[in-house]
Amino acid sequence: MSGTRADFHVFAAPPRLTYSYVKRTVRLGFRSLWMHRLRSLLTVLGIVFGVCSVIAMLAVGEGASHEAQEQIRRLGSNNIILKSIKPPDDEGTSARRTYSIDYGLTYDDLDEIRATIPGVTVVVPGRIIRQYVWHIARRVDCDIVGTIPWYSEMRKLNVIQGRFFTTEEMNNISNVCVLGESMAAELFPMDPPVGNTVRVGGAYYRVIGVIQAEAATATANPVEPTENGNETSAAAGASHRMYIPLTAAKHRFGETLVKRRSGSFEAEKVELHEAIVRVDKQEEVLDIAAIITEILQRERKKKDFEIVVPLELLRQAERTKQIFNVVLGSIAAISLLVGGIGIMNIMLATVTERTREIGIRRALGARRHDIIIQFLIETVILSCSGGLVGVLLGVAIPFAIARFANMVTIITPWSPFIAFSISAMIGVLFGIYPAFRAANMDPVEALRHE
Repeated sequence: MSGTRADFHVFAAPPRLTYSYVKRTVRLGFRSLWMHRLRSLLTVLGIVFGVCSVIAMLAVGEGASHEAQEQIRRLGSNNIILKSIKPPDDEGTSARRTYSIDYGLTYDDLDEIRATIPGVTVVVPGRIIRQYVWHIARRVDCDIVGTIPWYSEMRKLNVIQGRFFTTEEMNNISNVCVLGESMAAELFPMDPPVGNTVRVGGAYYRVIGVIQAEAATATANPVEPTENGNETSAAAGASHRMYIPLTAAKHRFGETLVKRRSGSFEAEKVELHEAIVRVDKQEEVLDIAAIITEILQRERKKKDFEIVVPLELLRQAERTKQIFNVVLGSIAAISLLVGGIGIMNIMLATVTERTREIGIRRALGARRHDIIIQFLIETVILSCSGGLVGVLLGVAIPFAIARFANMVTIITPWSPFIAFSISAMIGVLFGIYPAFRAANMDPVEALRHE
């Protein structure tokens, strides 16, 4: 009798959670799940896809947000960008066949801004003319930007070949230009662009540098080229840009832009299409932008300008990123929730199948907490194994997207940890009810179960 009781104590769980007890329980849990491999695999897939989607979606969202914020940062958080916009036509103006309008930023506006606002350190003017640029038989539609030598520093442009033009070249009205990287690749697919020439109309420009693509910004009423050489107003800028000295832009193209269409004639006089204002202190950017707006509106009957504040755009992008992450995280969390429901469903079915086993264990002395721990460990094994596989897939998918789809993806260090922790927590939460249901079975009724 004593030997039988000793054997019982070996089979029954000890009163405390010892290492040997946990090890034996985990081994039993793996054995029970291995007996139904296919069912366990299908149950785990819900957690795998949930964890994988959490990590992958957050990585894609983080990458898209980072790319947008980097483009805004290239504009300069201390900069304020002013743009000329064409005001709406007066009533009856469209019926006239020939007319001339004068609008946009002027050199006097910039002088007043520089003289009246102490926080302004640098003002960079710019003219934008949209034209075709030729090299032999190759043609590119681009925005020709007439500006000053320190424009590249203000806009944080990276010169990858050659250099930007100098103050001496601007004063001498030199026909030199700097091309965008993609534009240079189209015009010079075989030859090095630096040192070659390009043609705009009847003038030739020597290429002295190539820059990386600038952050995409809408240009202010550029001029769209036509085949016959006349110019028409375009609603949006071209994808390519070519930079020349401001003096050369004024000398070659003038300040009056002419467009002809359907027999009508219209002349637009625009001194400057854009200007960049550098502010000394970043915390004063928004206040100075409001002051500039007041100065420009003071003597204007119509609003013919637009102000872009990159710092404000950057803060909006950060708020959008937070909302985007919450939305993506919520969608992925629903996938995990569905996986948890699948685990609960399978565990309830397992409890029904193992009713007689539960009755035998209770009859041999197993207590309720032993049954609870046993079933909780099985659900945690399911959820953690699914979470581990999901983390591996979730880390691999963003790398595949970045490689084959040419998209920026960023895996934050906390996203795999949080996704795995949530999967483990789901295993515990959704395993509690089946475990308590198994533990609360009447041993006598369980033994009678067929």
